[in-house]
Amino acid sequence: MYDWLQRAVLRAPDAVALDAVGDRSLTYRELREAASTAADRLRARAAGRAVIELRGAGAAFAADLHGALLAGLAAVPIDPRLRPEELALRRLDGSLPYPDVATVMFTSGTTSTPKPVHLTLANWEANAIGSALALGLDRNERWLCVMPLAHVGGLSILLRSTLYGTTVILHERFDTDAVLGELMNPTRSVTLVSLVPTMLARLLDAGLERPPTLRWALLGGGPIPAPLLDRARRAGVPVAPSYGMTEGCSQIATFGVPLHGVELRLEDGEVLVRGPNVAANTLGADGWLRTGDLGALDEAGRLQIVGRRSDTIVSGGENVAPAEVEAVLLEHPAILDAGVFPRSDPDWGERVSAVVVLRDGRSVTPAELRAHVGARLAGFKVPKDIEFADALPRTVSGKLLRRELR
Repeated sequence: MYDWLQRAVLRAPDAVALDAVGDRSLTYRELREAASTAADRLRARAAGRAVIELRGAGAAFAADLHGALLAGLAAVPIDPRLRPEELALRRLDGSLPYPDVATVMFTSGTTSTPKPVHLTLANWEANAIGSALALGLDRNERWLCVMPLAHVGGLSILLRSTLYGTTVILHERFDTDAVLGELMNPTRSVTLVSLVPTMLARLLDAGLERPPTLRWALLGGGPIPAPLLDRARRAGVPVAPSYGMTEGCSQIATFGVPLHGVELRLEDGEVLVRGPNVAANTLGADGWLRTGDLGALDEAGRLQIVGRRSDTIVSGGENVAPAEVEAVLLEHPAILDAGVFPRSDPDWGERVSAVVVLRDGRSVTPAELRAHVGARLAGFKVPKDIEFADALPRTVSGKLLRRELR
């Protein structure tokens, strides 16, 4: 029985559930009414699942999402910006029936074909509770959502806030100036925001400094460069580094510490996860999810992600983690963004290659960048090829599409 929304209505019917910028805002009473109407419509035409397309700033999406859950249907969020073959995969996923499934999300597909992830209400509830314990919870929380709602990072904000009975500030997309304005305006009272590293870097470049009401900027979506964290600290931006994935309702560990109830272990450097927030259909026979992420534990036992196992470059018999090289490239003051990938090499098997994006008004030569990397990393990790581009290919959630660099 899905009752999060009704509980929020009973507690505070006139509290704002959605503050949708560029769209209508909804109180919890209004969201419940809209969800009830959507439930009747979806129930009449669905068979176990409801495909929900994201259009506009998200108020209609939110009503359909909650309507699907009220109707007992598995909600399948779809972003219409995806390629036709990706849309077809999501619309026609043949893994029916959906025993107790609340949402069908798809992995990002940055390294392989996107796979369906079946998340239950129990998974989402465990994640919401674990997140609140990790970050704290203010009864007046206002979580700024600039991630796509059809992506687990955005959807998790919408569902957690319903369980908490707090407010989501919805933006249709990430716009640096608009987000900067939200964070720096005390009357908007933003207490939480979820970002990927490229978003935070752009905000800092635009002047983000000591946001007056922000408790935490939850930062994830891939390895986080240490220089970016240093910049944020100097600017007075409270960052909560986070590790997560679709299979775990987005958030799995924060500050390197697993959420409540989540277990982590390393096997040959790969991160393995299990817990109440992890989708059952993604677990192996031993009950663990093999994430494909490479991790390490610092001296205090906190998890640090160093890259993807599938991204590892083997050059002359030596293993190179692209994320490590990217982090060093990003330390250079002229570099705004960087992507590292392998190219075939007749002598070395694979050679380390890089594409970088320059900051406005800055210049640097490939030789200078190689010297910069060589002063910090072993010689076999220094890119043999360095090229320049206006932008790097990324998913709608900000993840680097490394395969397109190749």
